[in-house]
Amino acid sequence: MADPLPPHSTGVPGRVANMLRPFERPISYLVRAGRAASYPLRGIWYFLRNPEFYPLLRGRLIPLTIISILVYVILFTFAFLPQLALLAIFQGRSAWLNATILVLGEGHVLIQGLFEGFFVDEARVDVFDATLIKCSHTNLVAPHRILYPDAPNAVKMLGKPTTSAVYTPWSVIQIVEMIVFLPLNFIPIVGAPAFIMITGTRLGKLAHYRWWTLRGLNSKERKRDANSRLWEYVWFGTVAMIMELIPVFAFFFLFTTSAGAALWVARLEDESRGDDAQPVDDERRDTDDHPPPPPYQDDPV
Repeated sequence: MADPLPPHSTGVPGRVANMLRPFERPISYLVRAGRAASYPLRGIWYFLRNPEFYPLLRGRLIPLTIISILVYVILFTFAFLPQLALLAIFQGRSAWLNATILVLGEGHVLIQGLFEGFFVDEARVDVFDATLIKCSHTNLVAPHRILYPDAPNAVKMLGKPTTSAVYTPWSVIQIVEMIVFLPLNFIPIVGAPAFIMITGTRLGKLAHYRWWTLRGLNSKERKRDANSRLWEYVWFGTVAMIMELIPVFAFFFLFTTSAGAALWVARLEDESRGDDAQPVDDERRDTDDHPPPPPYQDDPV
């Protein structure tokens, strides 16, 4: 008796599978984009439901809010109307949207270039590392900073870094890139989204700079790793960029995006070791192969 035909070659299921096959790649790209874009939003919820993160933001909230308000008040007072008038010549009534994004982008460049690295970067490293610890990846963090396993929560567990601790490296290229692409906002309809996506792509890549440092990757390895997830970084960075263009709240989103980036790293690490089902808030401490840490001292952040 002849063997039956394989399922994919006969019957309704086989026909449906053949019909859907041309859509597999587009669907895969959509799923990957949606998943990556969700992590900045997941970071908001994760940050808010973990009060141990709040002290990292509290001490910086007032000066950062004042800086943000001053920068945007000055820009919208003196730069918005002239740019709106110029854009209106080419774009008509829709010019206000591009003018708004243009001014927000200019404010982002000023704030990022002058203040972010000095006020926020260290705290973003702490949010990222603490999230990894809460996600059971203490083994990634332990070789790079002193940890207190007997501390009451993941943030208080963090001691001084023993290696370079940078979340986003300050880069002249990044600032220049922002300035160079700002004129895209003069292009009707597609200009503003193009500006956000292009600049957001670099933002997406830099969201995992701390992860690459923890893994000890050199520049060539970092580039290879970034290129392997370039599509995902475009969408993670686009969402993060939109959030960072929101005046005043942008600084809060810097912290929550750091948590979202760490949640993404935790997923990637779990997948690489076949640990998909691991609970996110598992408090396991991986301290093997490291010398005993000093006793915990309750030094407020």
